[in-house]
Amino acid sequence: MTLRSITEVIGDLSKPIPRRLLKSKTVGGQKIYFLPWHTAVKFLDLYAPGWSYEIRHLVGIGGKLVLVSRISVPCAEGVIYREATGQEDEDVDKFGDPSSNAESMSLRRAAAKFGLGLHLYEGPPEA
Repeated sequence: MTLRSITEVIGDLSKPIPRRLLKSKTVGGQKIYFLPWHTAVKFLDLYAPGWSYEIRHLVGIGGKLVLVSRISVPCAEGVIYREATGQEDEDVDKFGDPSSNAESMSLRRAAAKFGLGLHLYEGPPEA
């Protein structure tokens, strides 16, 4: 396998995500769009072959489960990694459980540090 440069990987992961692949939810009265974790994995598989994911730290703080994860991407410059946090109320009353929700958030945030879905923080996606 020929390794690509980190610039190429980030360039591909930074491409706008088609709206049909996004999910939406209402938070604080505002509709937000997000990339489901399983779709993020597919993009990483496509544009960052050989990537890996690990949970670095997990702790309960003030009724919240806080998780730190790392995504590592092998590239021409070596293995480049990004870390991010995810958190969820320990007594979650919505879909999922605290650990899977925090892990999903953490994985998506770490992937965003490589450019994946980063454009979603700038406002609603184009149709």
